[in-house]
Amino acid sequence: MPTYARRQIVIEDRVGVYHCIARCVRRAFLCGTDPYTGQDYSHRKEWILNRLRELAGLFSVEVCGYSVMSNHLHLVGGNGARLWSTEIPGSTGPLRMDSARWQG
Repeated sequence: MPTYARRQIVIEDRVGVYHCIARCVRRAFLCGTDPYTGQDYSHRKEWILNRLRELAGLFSVEVCGYSVMSNHLHLVGGNGARLWSTEIPGSTGPLRMDSARWQG
């Protein structure tokens, strides 16, 4: 599959929904217990969710859905209009941030 620059994919004046994947390499573990070393990385999930909430606010991105697994994560997010109201379980509020805050 070819790769494209973000400026070719994301059109500024249009609402878009994007599925993003981030994967660990070399058998590294993102969350859970690593079967090779026996180390537990479960605490990282909370770190990831907090960082996701912070970055959604900074970049005015609405998080529509996410999944954090042992060696990768999926994120469905959008720009522009309000797409969905999604909350992280146990959080203090929705990840959705008001895009009007960042306009002129």
